[in-house]
Amino acid sequence: MLHTCSSSNPSSDWNRTWYTENPDFTQCFQNTVLVWLPCLYLWVCGPIYLIYLHSHNHGYICMSHLNKAKTAVGLLLWIICWSDVFYSFWERSHGSSVLAPVHLVSPTLLGLTMLLAALLVQYERMKGVRSSGVMLIYWLLALLCATVTFRSRILQQQGIVWRYTTFYCYYTLLLVALFLSSLTDQPPLFSQAVKDPNPCPELGASFLSRISFWWITRIMVEGYKCPLEEKDLWSLNPEDCSQRVVPQLVHRWKAECQKVIRSEACYKHVPVHLSLSVESEILIVKTPLKTKEPSLFLALCLTFGPYFLSGSEAHFNGNIDLIQLILSRLLIDFVINSSAPTWHGYFYTALLFSCTSVQSLILQKYFHVCFVSGMRLRTAIIGAVYRKALVISSTARRTSTVGEMVNLMSVDAQRFMDLITYINMIWSAPLQVVLALYFLWQNLGPSVLAGVAVMVLMVPVNAVIAMKTKTYQVAQMKSKDTRIKLMNEMLNGIKVLKLYAWELAFKDKVSEIRESELRVLKKAAYLGAVSTFTWVCAPFLVALSTFTVYILINKNNVLDAQKAFVSLALFNILRFPLNMLPMVISSMVQASVSLRRLRVFLSHEELQEDSVEHQAAAGCYVSIVNGFFSWSRTEPPTLKRLNVCIPEGSLVAVVGHVGSGKSSLLSALLGEMDKLEGTVAVKGSVAYVPQQAWIQNSTLRDNIMFGQERREAWYQLVVEACALQPDLEILPAGDKTEIGEKGVNLSGGQKQRVSLARAVYCERAVYLLDDPLSAVDAHVGKHIFDQVIGPQGLLKDKTRVLVTNGFNYLPQVDLILVMSQGEVTEMGSYQQLMATEGAFSEFLRTYTAVDYTVIDIEANRNLGGGMYYRSLARLEPRTLFSNHSITKLSQPNKEGQNVRLKTENPEVGKLMEADKANVGRVQLSVFWAYLKAVGFFLSCISLLLFLTHHLLSLFSNYWLSLWTDDPVVNGTQPDRLMRLGVYSGLGLSQGVAVFGYSLSVSIGGILASRVLHQSMLYDILRSPMSFFERTPSGNLVNRFAKEMDTIDSVIPSIIKMFIGSMFNVLGACVVILIATPLVAIIIPFLGLLYFFVQRFYVASSRQLKRLESVSRSPIYSHFNETLLGTSVIRAFGEQARFIYESDRRVDHNQKAYYPGIVANRWLAVRLEFVGNCIVSFAALFAVIARESLSPGIMGLSISYALQLTASLTWLVRMSSDIETNIVAVERVKEYTDTEKEAEWKHKCPPIPPRWPTNGCIDIRGFGLRYRHDLDLAIRNMTIKINGGEKVGIVGRTGAGKSSLTLGLFRIIEGAEGHIFIDGVDIAQLGLHDLRSRITIIPQDPVLFSGSLRMNLDPFDNYDDDDVWRALELSHLKTFVSGLPDGLSHECSEGGENLSVGQRQLLCLARALLRKTKILVLDEATAAVDPETDKLIQSTIRSQFEDCTVLTIAHRLNTIMDYNRVLVLDRGEIAEFDTPSHLITKRGAFHSMAKDAGLV
Repeated sequence: MLHTCSSSNPSSDWNRTWYTENPDFTQCFQNTVLVWLPCLYLWVCGPIYLIYLHSHNHGYICMSHLNKAKTAVGLLLWIICWSDVFYSFWERSHGSSVLAPVHLVSPTLLGLTMLLAALLVQYERMKGVRSSGVMLIYWLLALLCATVTFRSRILQQQGIVWRYTTFYCYYTLLLVALFLSSLTDQPPLFSQAVKDPNPCPELGASFLSRISFWWITRIMVEGYKCPLEEKDLWSLNPEDCSQRVVPQLVHRWKAECQKVIRSEACYKHVPVHLSLSVESEILIVKTPLKTKEPSLFLALCLTFGPYFLSGSEAHFNGNIDLIQLILSRLLIDFVINSSAPTWHGYFYTALLFSCTSVQSLILQKYFHVCFVSGMRLRTAIIGAVYRKALVISSTARRTSTVGEMVNLMSVDAQRFMDLITYINMIWSAPLQVVLALYFLWQNLGPSVLAGVAVMVLMVPVNAVIAMKTKTYQVAQMKSKDTRIKLMNEMLNGIKVLKLYAWELAFKDKVSEIRESELRVLKKAAYLGAVSTFTWVCAPFLVALSTFTVYILINKNNVLDAQKAFVSLALFNILRFPLNMLPMVISSMVQASVSLRRLRVFLSHEELQEDSVEHQAAAGCYVSIVNGFFSWSRTEPPTLKRLNVCIPEGSLVAVVGHVGSGKSSLLSALLGEMDKLEGTVAVKGSVAYVPQQAWIQNSTLRDNIMFGQERREAWYQLVVEACALQPDLEILPAGDKTEIGEKGVNLSGGQKQRVSLARAVYCERAVYLLDDPLSAVDAHVGKHIFDQVIGPQGLLKDKTRVLVTNGFNYLPQVDLILVMSQGEVTEMGSYQQLMATEGAFSEFLRTYTAVDYTVIDIEANRNLGGGMYYRSLARLEPRTLFSNHSITKLSQPNKEGQNVRLKTENPEVGKLMEADKANVGRVQLSVFWAYLKAVGFFLSCISLLLFLTHHLLSLFSNYWLSLWTDDPVVNGTQPDRLMRLGVYSGLGLSQGVAVFGYSLSVSIGGILASRVLHQSMLYDILRSPMSFFERTPSGNLVNRFAKEMDTIDSVIPSIIKMFIGSMFNVLGACVVILIATPLVAIIIPFLGLLYFFVQRFYVASSRQLKRLESVSRSPIYSHFNETLLGTSVIRAFGEQARFIYESDRRVDHNQKAYYPGIVANRWLAVRLEFVGNCIVSFAALFAVIARESLSPGIMGLSISYALQLTASLTWLVRMSSDIETNIVAVERVKEYTDTEKEAEWKHKCPPIPPRWPTNGCIDIRGFGLRYRHDLDLAIRNMTIKINGGEKVGIVGRTGAGKSSLTLGLFRIIEGAEGHIFIDGVDIAQLGLHDLRSRITIIPQDPVLFSGSLRMNLDPFDNYDDDDVWRALELSHLKTFVSGLPDGLSHECSEGGENLSVGQRQLLCLARALLRKTKILVLDEATAAVDPETDKLIQSTIRSQFEDCTVLTIAHRLNTIMDYNRVLVLDRGEIAEFDTPSHLITKRGAFHSMAKDAGLV
């Protein structure tokens, strides 16, 4: 550099630059360094940027005015630089003096750089870059360097006119170039943003807008003016969408799995070297190899690592704390050194402001990258779990419950998101510690080793704490999984809980699991308090030990202001990494537990893809050859020695007793079972109708069409054939009526017909029908068989396999398979089997009289059309008994009303109430509810301990400032030992206070968790059935999973940090005001600004949090729905459509989450800017008043000012987080004010212990309605049923049969009249008093996961002998005694490892155990074969001989010997007499008996 300038113009001169009141750089420095620096930047970054642009093409931008202007400015600058070069040559040829080389080199280099800049602008345009950060930084750097020269030129006002003119033109063009580069260009051609109605503004934002997060301001303003709604949210950026993110992780994970499979295969085929001895050969062969697990961690790193690492670089650059520290030391030196030029102080202040501002921008960009990485990670995890759930085998389904899968999606995914924000602290925290210790060594010498020793001693303590925390974390997650699984089952089977009055038993079960969870949380809280104590005290103990050693090793070591406060600032810098490390380690521990859980789930065994071949043998369309199948490879085969060949287009019936393997045969054909031996072949596409219809929470039309395109003529044909047309007439919005979860507003028969219509509409080659006719009556069954399944039906040319218990259809089928104990015992046509005189023909002859005669004649075509529709129009919902809705009923329709007219307003058919977001500020009552749950006393204690800690902290630092101002006598400070003693005492007192507040807040949080969970559980169980129909189960599961996790883990730590930050801010303000009173002018103004920014932010942030919470529930609802219907989805091959729907819901949720995280960054940038202003003003006023300040107070003020920015930002963030997270409490308390059932128990008047003793039912003028705005569904009902009578209840659909039963159990309260049982008015009883004294066997058999014994007797009221006797009477003793665990046999979720028939028999066993005086049967034998039905009927007759039995008849012959029959019509009594009298009357009952073939 020296050779480039003239000898008379050196490159540097410190007397001119630094030690002067009017500083300036030398001419040589200006012409070299200040010119070359921006050039060097662009030539280094340019090639890297070009490579990046080459690999990231965003489209092509047409030449715009902005682009032309940028290029023109670049070329003009190039021309100016070259004109300078030519002028230098001209000067050289005409001048006498030798020109310095710098005048040629610098303009040439600058000219080439400007040309590169102009070319980059064009290349960016071709690659679709709308705003460039690289170019903006270049122009800014060039302008800053030119500004220094500009100042010099202004001050000197002498030199060559040409160079001055070109420089001023150059400077002006730089300003223009900087301004142009801060603008954003038009979107590229064919850009997605152009098509999107509401694109994310980030894509079109300029670089400055991006780094300052200015682009989100518009939505923040909207949120401040009025609460944000869903329509205000932008679309998700393409790179954050599920369809982009999930496949990447799935691909990497599969690659990891393949790697493990290959390595295992290599191990199995390792050739043993021939030279090895036999012994060593045996050793090698027998060496056990630990099975290698695929690394999910590696898959996650490869998927999200590159983007995340781009932010890590920013994190490294953002650690400018130490630069601030150096500047603060220089400021203290400046105050002490009165001879230093004044501009030094202003320069340090300006530099401090610049450094802190740059740090803010860089760190917020880093946090943004972290949060976006976390968001993508969550999307990928949910997507991967959903995709895996669709393919896991039945064995894996038993080990991974719904609760566990929901937790993987919610809690475990959240753990990763929490960790990813701070994971870089693992390397940056130790780096910060090392640098801080290095500066401490510079300041205090070897004394710092004492502090290092204290830190080293802390490490093992915290290692032990981390290990224990991990153990607790595993235990807590296990309890959480069990709890969510049980809650899920309770919500699915809530009707059974209410019918049997089991709510308290299950509430206690949930509470027991919850208590074990809270015990673990409490242990973790104790550990957390110890951890907080050690790490909060660590910086102080390090400082204390260092200062002690420093002053004791040499009495001449004086603790002056510079040493003390620079050291103190360094200790404060140490505080952050030392405080963060345990949090990061704890977060890593939690994430490692979640990672393992996720890896285990994703590694689960999948269904065998090749178990079913799609190329059938010649002559067979469906075939099984020597098939052995099991539900689990560890269990004996369920199906054995199967050899079946079904020709194309044939109709095959499968018959057999309960549990004989009929449904399992269909599952084997679908590939749902493990194939142990043999081959299965199914040619062509498959449609499957399960025994328990799977209905989606969607419109009726969507349920039937199932994702297929609309074909109007075919649709009408299918609806007619499946006898659904009359149902469409009744439904409020026709086929656009919304069907609730699991079909709550459809009857059993309607659900089955919709399920069948779905299969028919989809037009497949092979139809597997699992007893679809069991839930419909004889006429509808015959209609469906004739019109759909039979030889003349819509499916006549298709291959059909029909599982049935209806023997009247068998003569019309081509082939019959008779199954027994998992084997096909007989096979042949109806005539062949009757001729062989086998078990089938004998059974058929014995039970010829038993027919599928159902009373609910749903489609009696003998009725006139108008009369039929009128009878249907009064359809009553039978929520508990046949799953009709009790909330959405249409008024009776006018005759002939067209369905089309109704479907024009689908809002009429809405049923489910979507999760709604509250608006406005969180009510104070929510905070008060949380405080009440914590406890007033504990809250006050916590606050007092916080105050004590911060007062002690403040006083200890003030004490240190007094110490540093002590006079030095004979080279030492006389009172140093007294000062040290007091200082250490204050510090230890702080430690005790820290331990106390940490413990009290954590314990308070646990107490609040317990109270809130218990009250929510109680409130939900007290809700009436209509509430569960309207509320999607996903909403409730979300409350118990995600919201409770927030209350358990997040809120206590946020409260702790909020109060800590608040006291830190107040303390810092007090100290700064004492030191520099001038700051009092600024602080109120900045405080108001802070307050406004915080309120402005919270308005949007709070609402975004609510919208995010609300949009989270549908993810879990859809997931639960999918899990219930996986076999149907797989059978129809609709996995891709369901995956797309799940991804769409996740993206919809992230649409609310993404603006939330950006709003956080927006807030942080602005708050840190205001905080930086406070620091700068504190420094500025210290510079102004340096004559009157003592170094000690100055040091104290600066050290507190440096902490203030972080504390203020943290305070506002925590106050916002409290308000956004307290929404969890708001949502948990939401169900407190909803409608509740009557009290479970009434203390007075007391009822007799054995009531009812006779079972006499007296109904007087009884009437009920389902909703206050509807007509009475039952009216003027007055009958008396004597004790011990057997009464059949019959009537056409909509007659009011189930409504009467609903009234009897008070599922719906009566609108008029009374029901007396043994003289007691049931309306005066507690619900449990009533429901526990009468028994029902419902139509849908519901079991819970747990032992068989628990399912029969959850309260443990009966001994084993009673249970076995009940099982014997319900014909299950042989089956249960054959199970390896007997009564302890574990039922899977929903009892899926038992057949539907076996579940129905277990419900009978429940009734036999309770043996109450009144028994209600609601079509309870629909799923069993005729032989078992006959046995059940004989059991009921013998065991309930002295009881009153009410039977809603399903098979008419079962009630022909009853005492009386009640015939209902349109909610009123039509006939009530003995069966024989009713038949002789030739009324309604006679016509039903005639239809059933009994007359």
